[in-house]
Amino acid sequence: MREIITLQCGDCKNRNYTSTKNKKKNQDRLELKKFCRTCRHHTVHKEVK
Repeated sequence: MREIITLQCGDCKNRNYTSTKNKKKNQDRLELKKFCRTCRHHTVHKEVK
């Protein structure tokens, strides 16, 4: 079963992206390096509820 997750910027704490993830295969929180529009550079985005 796939669930919708929200990705939050590690620097400015803005919630910029949404994505889906398979909860059965990936139990831990997702971390991706993506572009933040408010910081104007690539930062680590972490999964939040």
